[in-house]
Amino acid sequence: MSGLGERVLVVAFDGWNDAGDAASSATAHLRRMAEYEPIFSADPEPYFDYQYTRPQLRVGDDGVRRIAWPEITVWRPRKTDGPVSFWLLTGVEPARAWQHLTADLIDVALGEDITGMVTLGSMMSDVPHTRPITIYSGSDNDTLRAALGLERPTYEGPVGILSVLEEAAEEAGIPSASLWASVPHYIGGHTPSPKATLALLDRLAELARSDIARGDLPAEALAWEASIDAAAADDEDMTEYIRQLERTRDTWDSPEASGDAIAQEFERYLRRRGDGPGERGPGDKGPSGWDGPRR
Repeated sequence: MSGLGERVLVVAFDGWNDAGDAASSATAHLRRMAEYEPIFSADPEPYFDYQYTRPQLRVGDDGVRRIAWPEITVWRPRKTDGPVSFWLLTGVEPARAWQHLTADLIDVALGEDITGMVTLGSMMSDVPHTRPITIYSGSDNDTLRAALGLERPTYEGPVGILSVLEEAAEEAGIPSASLWASVPHYIGGHTPSPKATLALLDRLAELARSDIARGDLPAEALAWEASIDAAAADDEDMTEYIRQLERTRDTWDSPEASGDAIAQEFERYLRRRGDGPGERGPGDKGPSGWDGPRR
């Protein structure tokens, strides 16, 4: 059993926290791999700005058009006979009344006797699609960091609702961790990235010490990478840019690399971009293309 316990709430929201649909696709995959029932659904009216998150008009299986409103739903697994069971919190990141909504969601989690929470997110980053997806794994919980080898988050600045939920969970006695995938920025933020989704699920399985069925995701990840390779083959500038990212990533990942070597390689990378040492702003990324999530 991991430090997260046997009843783990996995959280992902569409929107700001979900580059490449990686996080929301991960919870959608979990729902497809098991049977779930909704146990809580928030009334969208107090929480959404419909000019920002517009309702969608959709045609149902019966051929009738209906309006689908933004949703925030907690899902319970119908079977909990394994060593670890995943509850799910899914939906669209709301625009307002976060504290009120978070209080309701934590009440639901306590009522379900949730023993741990993992939030999933993804951000655009200067990383190559040809290398393993980087997953940032962090927690503000000292015990959880020691048990699972997680990092202590150091980011300060604007956050998403995931951070609000994590803080509320900790205050309620539910240990929480966060997983963030770095998605290559040149792919496009709204292009689904199954490779990032797969990486998030793999890391979640490690933390929860639970098997997660991968389904078609490995094949989809390979096809995704091959499609980008094909597009880059017709664009010399894109090909060279990807090679630069690969060199930087390989230097950073090399076990032989010293701190000085990493710094020198990163300075060369910055010069190629037209930047220079000492000219990085507070939002610029480190040598791996990632300095922790802006949650």
